[in-house]
Amino acid sequence: MREAWMAWLNWLHNTPLALSMRQSEWLYPTVEILHILGFCALVGAAALFDLRLLGVSRQIPVRQMAAHLLPVAWVGFGLAAPSGFLLLLSDAQSIGASPIFLSKLVLIGLAGVNALVFHTRTARSLPAWNEHTQPPLTAKLSALFSLGVWITVIALGRLIAYYG
Repeated sequence: MREAWMAWLNWLHNTPLALSMRQSEWLYPTVEILHILGFCALVGAAALFDLRLLGVSRQIPVRQMAAHLLPVAWVGFGLAAPSGFLLLLSDAQSIGASPIFLSKLVLIGLAGVNALVFHTRTARSLPAWNEHTQPPLTAKLSALFSLGVWITVIALGRLIAYYG
């Protein structure tokens, strides 16, 4: 499996788009700025929602927070994911083999699973705790997990530049 992964990374590294990412004076920094804007929107929206679940701004209904923040999170993901892939292309052989990068990918997947479980299971009881009350323990644990994972993802993303 590792050999197949490395072969795919080698192929990616040698694509015309990867070459452009390495040779263009402006392409890499532009993509990096888009990546930062994307994860700011995604993680910012997630963090605000998580803080609401942890008891901040109880006067705002959870459903209302979700209605405002979920579209922002999706737009952020729509920027962060493809721009992150383009950043990988710039040095696919090195970045793609990095335990830091692979850990970041695993954590992003876990964040997605956490959000899916929250929205498909925990949120089923939302009418009971939507306003002026404490969310259930499962919602709070999901929020704490989400905050921890996203903070770690950001830290790992920065570490890739130094140790990737």
